[in-house]
Amino acid sequence: MRIKNYIFIVIITYLYSCSNISFVYENTDKQNNKLYNKISYNVAGTDIPSVHRLVGNYYGQSKKPVYNLSIIVSQSKKKRSVQTNQAIAKLDYELKFNYELSHINKKCLVFNKNIYSRFTYVPKSSGYNFGSDQSLVRMYELAVKEGLD
Repeated sequence: MRIKNYIFIVIITYLYSCSNISFVYENTDKQNNKLYNKISYNVAGTDIPSVHRLVGNYYGQSKKPVYNLSIIVSQSKKKRSVQTNQAIAKLDYELKFNYELSHINKKCLVFNKNIYSRFTYVPKSSGYNFGSDQSLVRMYELAVKEGLD
């Protein structure tokens, strides 16, 4: 019995040391992001709380930034369906993100793009509804992540 355990340990050690097998999940999102910890950013326009948090997570914080990222957010709402009592049944949201990335030392514009994100929100009741409010917050977060990707 001990010989089998010994052989098993030797095989696992050999596989682990002689290959690039990783037994632990590694988050490679930050490793693939070439701008991570290289920018300073500012967000203007429509105030969406999840934008500040997600941009910080996605790009990190830099003490000596190379690039400056300016994000201007604008939002439009359109009533898509109204009930007979004038309560809104469906709302269409359109978020526009204007990204401007500029090099700080060279003072030149590197990237400029407008990205649009749309979603439809169906309020569950008139008044305060926690589930409905959290659903709207989640839709905003997904729209911001889509814009950052």
